[in-house]
Amino acid sequence: MPGPTPLPTPDTAPYWEGAAAGELRIQQCTSCTRHYFYPRPFCPNCGSAEVVWRVVSGRATLVSYVINHRPIPASDTPVVIALVQLEEGPQMMSNIVGVEPEPENLPLDLPLQVTFEQRGDHAIPVFAPAEGTR
Repeated sequence: MPGPTPLPTPDTAPYWEGAAAGELRIQQCTSCTRHYFYPRPFCPNCGSAEVVWRVVSGRATLVSYVINHRPIPASDTPVVIALVQLEEGPQMMSNIVGVEPEPENLPLDLPLQVTFEQRGDHAIPVFAPAEGTR
């Protein structure tokens, strides 16, 4: 799928390195133990700077989505832009792949699994329906 390519920063480098290795990595606070996303140097829950990067399961559920029918460079097919909730708690924006972009194929709470799509020099975490749910 076409789309913008990321510009990693020092704060996001571990996320992109994980994606290149086929791992979904997010941060976890060692003080309050909560996972969070988007990458930042402090916990948004308790404010602690004691945070580490963790490989997470990649399992998620579909919270909301929009099917974008406006053309994206290099593609004229619809793109599903979604809000997913990771099994570990945080929500993140991503794309849904591996399913026809029709509302009947995208029920809310649909179980999802991360997969990775190459865009330029970077692997991008996207989500597909979990096995057994298609």
